[in-house]
Amino acid sequence: MGSAKNSTSAARKARIEEMRKAEQARERRNRILTVTASFVVVAGLVAGTVFLVQSQSDDSSTDAKATAGKFVTGSDGVKTWKGTLGRTHVTKTVKYPTEPPVGGDHHQAWMNCNGDVYTKALNNMNAVHSLEHGAVWVTYNSKASKTDVDALAAKVKKTPYTLMSPDDQQADPIMLTAWGHQRTVTGASDPNVDKFLEKFVQGEQTPEPGAACTGGLSQ
Repeated sequence: MGSAKNSTSAARKARIEEMRKAEQARERRNRILTVTASFVVVAGLVAGTVFLVQSQSDDSSTDAKATAGKFVTGSDGVKTWKGTLGRTHVTKTVKYPTEPPVGGDHHQAWMNCNGDVYTKALNNMNAVHSLEHGAVWVTYNSKASKTDVDALAAKVKKTPYTLMSPDDQQADPIMLTAWGHQRTVTGASDPNVDKFLEKFVQGEQTPEPGAACTGGLSQ
């Protein structure tokens, strides 16, 4: 049994290392593209304008349409959103039906999620974009102990495609969120933390697998 556990742990470490290397390669490509783009600024601006027109919703409305649906809790304690999760880039504020949100229309800029730990609350619209890229979002409120927060931060920093931030609007002390999925954990040592990361970091639920977790906002 110990052998099987070690094998699973080794496979997970190998997968995380693979993602880290892929992210580093992506960063190098992005730097090259940035230098190249400096010579075609005008073309880039035109392309960006077209993209915004195509991807953003009508700004005449006060709020973007909220996602319709409900949570269904599985035997493993993970809540899965049953309903349509919009993926439109919008500029108006989205009123999400859950806190933290598990998906829906969002801002075109994502939060950096390459093991990034934030000390201030995030704009949900940017964090949802990170979820779309396959990130797991660890959040906590004032009821979470400093010991748990520090331990979770250390774990996040070692795990590509994760991010962490405080959220005093959420109901439970510590919550884990992926696109369309969410669960509460009792603390940093809860075995469900690793189970959730293993399953949902760049998991099957990811709408845009392989999309960057760098090059976004860093607060």
